[in-house]
Amino acid sequence: MDKKPFKNLKSGGKPQKRGFKNIGFVAMIILFGLVIFAAYGQPKTLKELPFSDVVRQANQGEFQKIVVSGSTLEITKKGEDKPSISSHKDPQVGLKEDGLDTSKVEVEYKPESSSGSLWLTLATTIGPVILISLVLFFIMRSAQGQGNQALSFGKSRARLYGNEKDKVTFADVAGSDEAKQDLQEVVEFLKFPKKFEAVGARIPKGVLLVGPPGTGKTMLARAVAGEANTPFFSISGSEFVEMFVGVGASRVRDLFAKAKKNAPCIIFVDEIDAVGRRRGSGMGGGHDEREQTLNQILVEMDGFEQGTNVIVLAATNRSDVLDPALLRPGRFDRRVNISLPDRKDREAILKIHFAKKPLAKNVDLDALAAKSAGSSGADLSNIANEAAIVAARKNRREITGDDVTAAFEKVAIGPERKSKIMNEAEKQMTAYHEAGHAIVGHVLPDSDMVHKVTIIPRGGTGGVTWFIPPEDKNYHSIIEYKDVLARMLGGRIAEEVVYGSERVTTGAGSDLQKAAELARDMVINQGMGKKLRDQVFHVDEGMMMERLVHERQYSDETAKVIDDEVESLISEAANRARVVIKANLTKLEVLKDRLIEKETVEADEVVKILKDTTLPKAATLYN
Repeated sequence: MDKKPFKNLKSGGKPQKRGFKNIGFVAMIILFGLVIFAAYGQPKTLKELPFSDVVRQANQGEFQKIVVSGSTLEITKKGEDKPSISSHKDPQVGLKEDGLDTSKVEVEYKPESSSGSLWLTLATTIGPVILISLVLFFIMRSAQGQGNQALSFGKSRARLYGNEKDKVTFADVAGSDEAKQDLQEVVEFLKFPKKFEAVGARIPKGVLLVGPPGTGKTMLARAVAGEANTPFFSISGSEFVEMFVGVGASRVRDLFAKAKKNAPCIIFVDEIDAVGRRRGSGMGGGHDEREQTLNQILVEMDGFEQGTNVIVLAATNRSDVLDPALLRPGRFDRRVNISLPDRKDREAILKIHFAKKPLAKNVDLDALAAKSAGSSGADLSNIANEAAIVAARKNRREITGDDVTAAFEKVAIGPERKSKIMNEAEKQMTAYHEAGHAIVGHVLPDSDMVHKVTIIPRGGTGGVTWFIPPEDKNYHSIIEYKDVLARMLGGRIAEEVVYGSERVTTGAGSDLQKAAELARDMVINQGMGKKLRDQVFHVDEGMMMERLVHERQYSDETAKVIDDEVESLISEAANRARVVIKANLTKLEVLKDRLIEKETVEADEVVKILKDTTLPKAATLYN
């Protein structure tokens, strides 16, 4: 990576001087060692004996050797190798004059040396003082550094990109052709600003990227910077807000100041809804830190001078909660919607993710793109990575079609849990349950196609009946939703038909929850109720405080009607599923037996087993 900074780019801070920290650590270790040495490391102290006793015992022949050094005597007893007794005498008086018989003991004279004791004294007295002073110095220096960090809270923590060798361009982003076309104009604004200024065109100040998670909003923003060859400041919305009041606004000011010095450039704020939520929600009042940060962003965006060539790109998947002042012209002038990829885009994304992986020639990425409807770019990337992991686990040098299929199923419906053991009764009940889903979904004309049926537990389920739409759909009718509801209840109804209504199990808990959610969504959000047709009662689930503060927008009587509508949809779906299953009990038994035998039945075999199923007339009736 080219480490040369862009022009006028100031460093975000000096490199840490780790050497000083290491010196302080070594000083503490030395001090600790000196304390241990002073306590345990000094030479063993000799037994002190009065000089008169030394003379008497020497004359009695108890000593082997006496070493005289100035006024100090070190005495070795007979039968010992080292001195064990010490004594002191007047250095001006000889041993004979003191009455010692030198014929009975060996006497040795050594010149007196005080250097050793002097250095030892200095090391154990002055040394600790010096080391303690050094430790205190480094502690104070560290405290001063923390104070400087406290003062740097207001500095922007945006990361700088754009001087890498491998830059991201539009060619690296598959799909999203409409979004790339809109963003191409931003690239031209950055590269040729005078061309637009010459005809009076105003450079857009902000571009809002809106789309579901994983659709490539951040990658598109980096591609804009890569195409324009400009610096790219990236920061998350949550990084503006700290525990100290005013820090977020200060960081906004610092970020925009850096951007102006490095113009033309791009500021990318990911998850801007973290600080850009609608003001006046009641949380924190006017002194709410997020509101202060948002106010500063509004001021900075509206204060750009012409010709600064700084464009703010922001990404969010919750544009409905953003403050209106942030979305008005003059701030975020443009809104680019990035939707989930269609089949053609999914195939292009898969080719990019598999480009650097050893893929077998018989792998059909188009078929994978066809059955991965509703997957985001991040999901497809995860499928490619999981396929490589599966191939490596099986010691393959190429990624085969089986590896890709296993990876897709793992990402879509969860990993297999073959270690979970079911007894025969549970296994048979699960087979009836999944066969019920499959038959109802296969027979009803507006349901999706059966892709796979298995009684092997996957993810958090005891078994899976997997339906995949034959093509991408943007709209759904009431009839389609009602067939989906009946399909969801097919497992519970199959248990009821076979075992009786009092012996149904908890295995349908997830199906019932999803059916209730779909039925309620049909009534309150899509206007698909019978009595409340074309009326919606949408409640924004993201604005918690608004739900607590503001009253419900419909009466208790209307809420009762909504509940009745939901109950009616569920009851109708259960009756239709019951009619289908009772009319095809023979096929239910055949598919159940096949599931117990093989545990997993693929789409082709399911179609063969259910070839002669019948659609009763009652199943085509809708309330």
